[in-house]
Amino acid sequence: MKPPRLFDRNLERQRRIQKPPNLPQAFSERLIEDTLDRLALIKRSFPRVLLCGHFASSIAPMLVMDGREIFTEGRDLRFDAESVPLADASLDLIHCIFGLETVNDLPGSLIQFRRALRPDGLFLACMFAGDTLHELRAAWLEAEAALRGGAYLRVAPFVDVRELGALLQRAGFALPVADLDRIMLRYPSPLALMQEIKALGLAAPMSDRPRIPVTAGLLAAVAAAYERKFQTADGRISATVEVAWLTGWAPHESQQQPLKPGSAKFRLAEALKVEERPLKRN
Repeated sequence: MKPPRLFDRNLERQRRIQKPPNLPQAFSERLIEDTLDRLALIKRSFPRVLLCGHFASSIAPMLVMDGREIFTEGRDLRFDAESVPLADASLDLIHCIFGLETVNDLPGSLIQFRRALRPDGLFLACMFAGDTLHELRAAWLEAEAALRGGAYLRVAPFVDVRELGALLQRAGFALPVADLDRIMLRYPSPLALMQEIKALGLAAPMSDRPRIPVTAGLLAAVAAAYERKFQTADGRISATVEVAWLTGWAPHESQQQPLKPGSAKFRLAEALKVEERPLKRN
């Protein structure tokens, strides 16, 4: 059974072609620093690297990876994370820099990424997740319900980080890890936040998006609802961004393997030097 088409991928692609998105410099620098820090912890080389995702081409010049053959989406190849056009076992490292948020079949995409890696190859991705922009979502729902008697989903939902870890495992990755980086941003007004989201190409291309034009009155109501709930003491507004980092390896015999149940040589109670008390059966 095919997954539901929550996002309009064609509309998203058209927007990115018409106006390629660029990350703010401070966010780009933090993203690059996080990427290099994570790779520095791994004591091995990755000869063939793919940088893909919405912001791959904008940060690729700043991501120094000497001695590696690097392919970048938007510069070296056309790429769609929903239909991964990569040969099996052709890459040592795939780094996906946002864009997985609007993939309709995320489990299927993760399986394709894993197949494109050579044995013991690394998949590293970052994506918006969790409570990202929950303030803006709440403001839209409140304002539209008050003015129109109903509300549309104008801010896309984001995957919970706990589900992402399970999806990596389901896709066949070894040693899967998903962790969350929470960032609180501040803007002079809700409209400034919405303008930046649009400039970044992150205005959600929902398949079931409303065809009713957004009026000045509705925007004012959204801004008022946002300020009423999330304005700080200095008159600015806060916005939550949660970035999930996904790490998984293509299986290889050299990797650590979990012990078989019952194979432990020592009891936990002995290590902790406490009395072991069996649980009572119901």
